[in-house]
This record gives sequence, C-alpha cells and structure tokens, in this order.
Amino acid sequence: MSCLNLKFRVRRSLLDRPAGRLALMSLVVLAIGTVLIEAQAQTNKPIPPKPSDNPDIAQMSIEDLMKVKMETVFGASKFLQKVTEAPASVTIVTAEDIKRYGYRTLADILNGVRGFYVSNDRNYTYLGTRGLARPGDYNTRVLLMINGHRMNDGVYDSAYIGTEAAIDVDIIDRVEIIRGPSSSLYGASAFFAVINVFTKRGAELNGVEVASSFSSLDTVSGRFSYGKRYKAGAELLLSASAYNSEGHNRLYFPAFDTPATNNGIAERADADGFKSLFGDFSWKEFSLQGFYGTRRKHVPTGSYGTVFNSPDNYTADSHSYVDLKFDHQLKDGGSVVGRVYFDRYYYRGDYIYEQDGVNVVNRDLGIGSWGGAEFNYQRKVSRKHRVTLGTEYRNDFQQDQDNFDVTLNPSNAVYVSVHRNSNTSALFAQDEFSIKPNLLLNIGIRYDRYSTFGGTTNPRVGIVYSPLKKTTVKLLYGQAFRPPNSHELYFGGEGGTVKNSRLRPETIRTVEAVLEQYVGDHLRFSASGFTYRLHGLISQIIDPVDGLPVFENSEKLRSHGAEFEAEVKTRQGIDAKGSYTFARTENAQTGLSLTNSPRHQAKLNISFPIAPRRVFAGFDLQYLSSRLTLQGAQAPGFVTSNVTLFGKRLYKGAALSLSVYNFLNEKYADPCAEEHLQDMIRQDGRSLRLKFTYSFGKPE
Repeated sequence: MSCLNLKFRVRRSLLDRPAGRLALMSLVVLAIGTVLIEAQAQTNKPIPPKPSDNPDIAQMSIEDLMKVKMETVFGASKFLQKVTEAPASVTIVTAEDIKRYGYRTLADILNGVRGFYVSNDRNYTYLGTRGLARPGDYNTRVLLMINGHRMNDGVYDSAYIGTEAAIDVDIIDRVEIIRGPSSSLYGASAFFAVINVFTKRGAELNGVEVASSFSSLDTVSGRFSYGKRYKAGAELLLSASAYNSEGHNRLYFPAFDTPATNNGIAERADADGFKSLFGDFSWKEFSLQGFYGTRRKHVPTGSYGTVFNSPDNYTADSHSYVDLKFDHQLKDGGSVVGRVYFDRYYYRGDYIYEQDGVNVVNRDLGIGSWGGAEFNYQRKVSRKHRVTLGTEYRNDFQQDQDNFDVTLNPSNAVYVSVHRNSNTSALFAQDEFSIKPNLLLNIGIRYDRYSTFGGTTNPRVGIVYSPLKKTTVKLLYGQAFRPPNSHELYFGGEGGTVKNSRLRPETIRTVEAVLEQYVGDHLRFSASGFTYRLHGLISQIIDPVDGLPVFENSEKLRSHGAEFEAEVKTRQGIDAKGSYTFARTENAQTGLSLTNSPRHQAKLNISFPIAPRRVFAGFDLQYLSSRLTLQGAQAPGFVTSNVTLFGKRLYKGAALSLSVYNFLNEKYADPCAEEHLQDMIRQDGRSLRLKFTYSFGKPE
C-alpha cells in the first residue's frame, strides 16, 4: 500500500541542535584526550598471546582485566588467525561483553558495534551498515552463521537478529563481525558483512545452569542448559529457552487518529514470544548440532492496509536445522572439513481485512526446505603459502509461497500460489602468501552457479603490512553479489511464473584502507576509510495494478565513509571503547540521499568493577543522526543510553544483573517501509530487566 502524506512528529533530539552537537564533540574530544593521556603513561610491553577460550572474568586479576588482547578470528579466511592478519576489518564480541552490557538479542549486540545500526517496525528488526538499510529488506545483505552453519532462510534469504532469531544470547561464546564483501569465500549474502556466532562448549558449563529474567511490559524469560565433557572425549551441550512479552497495553499511532480507528490507539496488540532448543555433540573428529526456534509476534501497526487495532494480526516464524561436521587433520599438516546439513523454515502471517463490513483473514505463507554439503581442504604448502580449496552444493527443493483469504467458502480467493525449487553449486580457492615476514597477500576467488540465473565470479584481494610490531596497515578490495531470492522472483506471479523475469543479482565493489595500532598493553586504535559502488539494487515497490509487492533492479548506489575506534583499559580495571562512523550513501544517478541512511554514528561503551572480580557496571551511549523517510521527512537524530549492573558468583554459582534500557527515556522513531500508512514508528522508552542465573556445575 502506498503511504499517505501524513507526518508522525517526534521530539527533536538534543544532538540535532547546535548545542547538542557541540556537547557530542566535547565528549569525543574528552574521550580521545583521556585515551592519549593513558597511552602516554603506558610502557611498551609485548601483548600476551590470546588464550584459546574466552577468560572467566571472575578469575582474572586487575592486571589481566586492564590489558587489551590481540583477538583471533576464524571467519575472515576460514582458519584461525590474528585479527591484525585478517583481510578485513573485524570486531569480536565476547560472552563477557554480553553480560557486562546486558545484551538481550543479536540486535543488541550488533547495535553496539561500530558502523552498525538497527531499526524496528514492531514486527521485525532490521540491520543497517555503512549507511544502507533499505525499507522492506529483511537483512538479506549480511550473512548470518551459527558455528559456520548458514542461517539465512531459503525463501526470503533473511538473517533474523531480534527476538525472531530465537537464539538465546546466553549460549553465545563469541560473535565475529567481519566487514566488507566475502562472496569469495561464502557466496550469496556475504555482501556487507559476515556475522559468525560461536556457541559455548559443554565443558564451560560442566553441569546444569538455569536462568530467568523479569522485565518491563510483562516480560519473562527462562533457560535451562546442560553441558559436560566426558572422559571418553565426547562433549555435549543442550539448552532450552522460552520468552514471552505482553508488550504495550496501548500504543498510539497518529496516522490512525480517527474515531473509526479507535483514535489511533492499538490495545493489547503488541505481544511477542519465542521458544528455542539448541544441541551440540562432538566426539573426536565429528560434531553434530541442531537448532529449533519459533517465534510469534502480534502486529499493532495496521501494515498492508489491515484492520487497525485488531489483536488477530500476527506473524509467526520458525527455523530448524541439523548439521553434521567432520574435521580431520592430515599427516602432511593439512586438514579437511566436510559438512552435510538440512534446514526447514516456516513463515505464516495472518492479516485481517474488512470486506463488505466483514473481517476476513488473509493468510500469507512461506515454506522452505533445503539441504546441502560443503567440503574444504586447507594446507600450508610451504613456509610462504597457505592454500584453501573448497566446494559447496545446495538444493532448495521446497520454496513455497501462498497467499489466500481464509473463508468457509470452498472457492477461497487465492492471490499467490508459488511452488518452486532451485539449486546452487560453487567452487572457491584462496591463497595466503607471505611475501615477507611482515607482508601478507591474501587472494581469493569463488564461482557460483545458480539454476535460476546462471553463474557469477567474485574475487577478493587483501594486502596486510606490519611496518612495526604493533602497527598494521590493510589495503582491501572485494566484490560480492546478492541474487534475487525466491520471494523477489516469484511472489505475485500466476501459477508460480516469474513475475520479475528481468531481475538480476545485485553486485558490489568495495575498496577499503585500514590502520590498526596497539600501544602497550592498554590501548588499541583503528581507523578505516571505505568506498563502494553497488549496481542493480533490488528495491520493493507496490504494483499499481494488483497492489502486491514488485521487485526491480532500480538503482545504482555509491558510498564513501570513515570509521574510527579507540579502546583503553586502565590500571583501575576500567574498559572504555569509543567509535565514530561517517557514511555518505546516495543514488549514483541522481545524487540524492537514501532513506534510513544516517550520516553520523557515535558510540561509547564503559565498564568498570564495583567489587573486584565480582560486581561490574556497564554503560553504553549511542548516537544516530537524522534519517530520511519515504515521505521525504526527517526522522530526527537521537541518543540512547543503557546501564547494567552485573554480579557474578555472589553466592556459589549465583549471578544477578539489573539493566535499564533507554535510561534517559529518549523519544525517537524509525522510518517505515511502503507497507505502512505512517511515515515513522515510535520506539520504546525506558525499560528494566532483572536477571538471575545459577550454575550448579564448576567450569573445567
């Protein structure tokens, strides 16, 4: 439905005023000054090697806590390497970060990361990066993985990050955020970033752990986990979680402020809930993991022209998979990794429409089933070459979409009935070449063949130079693609025909320069500049003939920007990280700015001990500048802040945390997509969460 020209006014953010911008600049200068003063006082001690697992904060001394460690990353090259040697700009978020800052979902985690931002339409959560978050796009331009298993679904290619992701962040050990195109390794959707989530191991629990939380908006959650490493070498982790929120009792939407639509008030129409199961079993060279997650969300916004203030508008999503992996070390020093997997995704949306004075349920369905196999071979063929070769095959044998009216009449109105299948195969190769001990060249290339549109080849080149022991300079070039998914190709076609027959893959070319500097044990600084050009952007419009979504390659985009980040850890145990991102993204043909594309982002995270090794406080501050809406208005910039008190091992295995989200109760709104009548949707104000965790086992 095309939006009406109505404006949803929100209070102008302090940082959109001159005084506010001056305050922000002063804060940044003060933070940088503090970092530089601290760095000047430090000695140039060598950085200790990173342990294989994340350390237990309760067992760390103040001296350990104050050191900035050089992290390792796996997903950048499909083998473990220092982040300073990876051909990408990388951020690592650990389980301790999740606890200290009270992160509740993957969306919270990513929103705290440099250059990323999230928005929400009270149904799904959307991820933006480096100035791009297109209305109507369900995070198809990032690749999300759990322990290397691809989570983007087979119908919409969506990467779910909010409560719809259904994964409990308590079982996350670390999250790798790898910026830039990575289609040379991963193929489709590795467009702007690869997000690789690694779960905890059974030995980390070594017994039973339970958790429960109570939050604002009548929100409760619970988790039961069991983990164990057995004498025979087998290791097991099982975890079950449930979450339920009644949401807001009353939500006001000015666009519906008429007596016929309850004066714009949606009552008891915001409920949300999910359930999830996760299991991971490993023995010798084999590992088997499985996941099932389901979520149901009531939709209060009257999207797609549905009856406003109806409690029967809702969406439901579920995703399940089983993944068997084989990892074998060869006698010649090489390794082979193989995996086979099967996934199933189910979506259902019930939308209430009024026809001739009677409410009719319109049901929207999406069902995907797919399976595949991967095989990688890796070996250091000489002191200078580390070679990786791989192949993949995937068969999407069910890509169903249906849309119809649910009535008692046998001749139901059927609007969409699509039942398709497709397959993909790929070959890739990568060589990390040590030109000199301090100069690396990483070259990768991948060929993908799709049954729907043919083949595509995508390269990546990275030069990593370390002129000094703790100084690294990276020059990166990458190319990636995003093929049109089944929904974009076929939705609205009669009898499963291709409605958008001329739709082609999007392509992107990115050039980036990165500087990473470590100073002593206590300071890390990074700076990067990037530019990219995107061709054939797939955008959603509403077909004026039938009122259904239509997708087309409508635009060429260009963007340039810069990112800066500094992290310091003081002798008093204070951990402070600040970042700033500038991104100017525009239509390359018209020069016009994009919707939902902020020019400026600033983030500050601080944690410090209240009681050494037991109680910590975490504070994060996030600024997002104004964004253009579809109706040509501006969603004002805003500042949000969150505060968490976290106590660990307060009594035996007990842990307790108290979090206040949107601490300053900032009033702000996110831009909408085409399906909404309103131009912006107001976001939540201040909320609280109290969380209790008890571990009956003692980690090994």
